Amino acid sequence: MSEMKTSCACCAAEQPPEEELLRRLDEVLHEYQTRPGALIPVLQIAQGIFGYLPRHVLQRIATGLAKPLSEVAGVVSFYSFFATQPRGRHLLRVCLGTACYVRGGKLVLEACRKELGIDVGETTPDRAFSLEVARCFGACGLAPAITIDDVVYQRVKPIKVGELLRSVLQQDADRAAGRAVIEPLAAAEKGA
Repeated sequence: MSEMKTSCACCAAEQPPEEELLRRLDEVLHEYQTRPGALIPVLQIAQGIFGYLPRHVLQRIATGLAKPLSEVAGVVSFYSFFATQPRGRHLLRVCLGTACYVRGGKLVLEACRKELGIDVGETTPDRAFSLEVARCFGACGLAPAITIDDVVYQRVKPIKVGELLRSVLQQDADRAAGRAVIEPLAAAEKGA
């Protein structure tokens, strides 16, 4: 099993202190506290601020919106978009919908697991990648498909997964060094 080396120079970005993040959250709560249906937008904004939704943030949201913590936690656990653990800089999702599964999605998932050295729901120790499974991207004609962040890669071959992940890390390193980065082409036009 080959484990991918995922260190890069771009990881040095400093996060603001916790007090600053909580101040931003309090501003959001103040703005949304009287709006109907505010819970999901507030959770989305909070996840954008913190990168994930730790328990103390869920408690602060519950208090700020005058909702029981159980309701807030229930919404977070229901929607796969929300994370209660820190995520990597890059979110890798492998589609296991019917078409992708039949066309080798399970083998692609296994290649991702081996390459990253993590399982579904986990993040690499350097926080470069988080691995998740999706049920359908709506790209069945492109199966098997994966997404890395917002880019869909089509007809992914397990043998090419390592090369694809290394190219993402190389783009990170290039950005950190101020070098020009060629963004992925329309992934639907190019197979991974």
